[in-house]
Order: sequence, then C-alpha cells, then structure tokens
Amino acid sequence: MSSSTMRVAGVIGDPVAHSKSPAMHNAAFAYLGIHAQYERWHTPLAELPARIASLRAPHMYGANVTLPHKLAILPLLDEIDPLAELIGAANTIIRLDDGRLRGTNTDAPAFLDEVVHVCGLDPAGLEVVILGASGAARAAAFALAHAGAARITIINRTLERAEELLGDVLSSLAHDPVLTYAAPDEPDLGDVIGAAHIVVNATSLGWHGDETPLPAQFIHPGMVVYDMVYRPTKLLADAQQRGARGYDGIGMLAKQAIIAFEHWTGQRPPLDLMITALRNA
Repeated sequence: MSSSTMRVAGVIGDPVAHSKSPAMHNAAFAYLGIHAQYERWHTPLAELPARIASLRAPHMYGANVTLPHKLAILPLLDEIDPLAELIGAANTIIRLDDGRLRGTNTDAPAFLDEVVHVCGLDPAGLEVVILGASGAARAAAFALAHAGAARITIINRTLERAEELLGDVLSSLAHDPVLTYAAPDEPDLGDVIGAAHIVVNATSLGWHGDETPLPAQFIHPGMVVYDMVYRPTKLLADAQQRGARGYDGIGMLAKQAIIAFEHWTGQRPPLDLMITALRNA
C-alpha cells in the first residue's frame, strides 16, 4: 500500500448519526500527523456481515462498534482477544497486517479507570447496580467483578438477558461475589438501589429528551451515578438535585477511543485532546 494512501477507520452502529467519535479520532489523526480519516457507518443488522467484510481492505485500520452490535459482531471476526472473549462483547475491531480481523474490548479498562480515578472509588467491596444488559453493561459488570466488587445487581426489562450476563460473570471468577438481577418494576427495587455505592446507566435511555432509566426517588445523597450516555441527561440532573455525585460518559468514551487508536496506529493521543474534541463537537 502506498504511503500516500488515506487510511480509514469508523464507527459501526444503528443508529450512529449522534456519534462524536469522528471528532475525537480525526483530531488525533491531525495532531499526530497521520494521513487518515474516521467516519460514521450506519449499519442495520442485515448489513453487518458486509460491513465487517469491508474492513479487510488494505487501507482500513478497523472500527469501533456501538449499539446494538457489540455481541453480534463476534461470529464475524477471525479472532477475539482474551478480554473480549471473557466479556462476550467487542467494541473495537483491528485489521491485522494479513487482512484478518481481531475483536477486543476497550470499554472495560476505560470504565474501570473512570470508577477509580474520576469517581474516586475502590472497586474492592463495592455494591453496584447496573441498569441494562447491553454490551457496555457486560463490560462494566466484568470489570467490576474482576476488580473485587462485593455485590452486582443487573436491572433489565428482559430478566433472561440479565440472568445470562451474571451467569457468564460468575463462571469467569475464582471468587463468588453476590450477583443478583431484577426487573425495573420490582417491588423492593428501592432497597436494592438504596444499598448501592454506585449506579451505572448502561442503557441508551437519556439520548433523547427527558427519558431516564431510573426514577429520581431511587437516588440518595452520597451515591455515585455514572451515566455512560455522554450528554446532559435527566438522570444526572436528578442526581445533582438529590445530592448524589453524577458523572457522564465522556471520560469513558475518550479513554476507550485512545486504547482503540493505539491498537490501530501504534501511537497514543493525549486524553485532554480527545476530551476537548468531544466537548467541542
């Protein structure tokens, strides 16, 4: 491949028009002097195999993967690294030199870094509530369980998905934390959430208007609320009003992007560059 060839990466999802990842990655390419561009690739499920196959082209770096495809891409890849295999979800695809595609998970290390260095929490002994059973929820649950969380509760409308997620977490551990799951309308939900040190929103609720995954009355002072949605949300506004500490997902998004970028290029852009690009997008 000619050194003048434009290299390409992108984000695969449905929907994907809201994604701010191009702002981050294109800022990083410019800062590091890399002749490349990052695009949005709206991809319905029926088109996913063709989209993944297109990443084998020599000018491709790979892709990030967002909702709802983090689990669906796994059978379409040539190899999956141990972390993504453990979690059962990949959010980053790396095109190898021979055209083969490897899946990895950059959500889990990025999320754990946020919990420790931004929220100021020691994962060991934490009582955690995760809203949703998405690929991002899987990353959060595995990261916290392997870091020593004492209790993890998954709250999801489809109980089978929550049960499956927690079963996968338990089978990967040498120790036995308390793992439970509940529906959003469970009568004793207030007691479950009230005992939590941190509540993590891993659903897409919050992208539009004033929708929220958690009624305000369940939030108590001193609780940490981490919303993976990276825009101002009703959940975070409620957290502030109720005396809880609320954090949006911008730091996680930037950190997972830095790890993916380094996989593709061998270079590591600065965190403040990525966060500034996100906030200005």
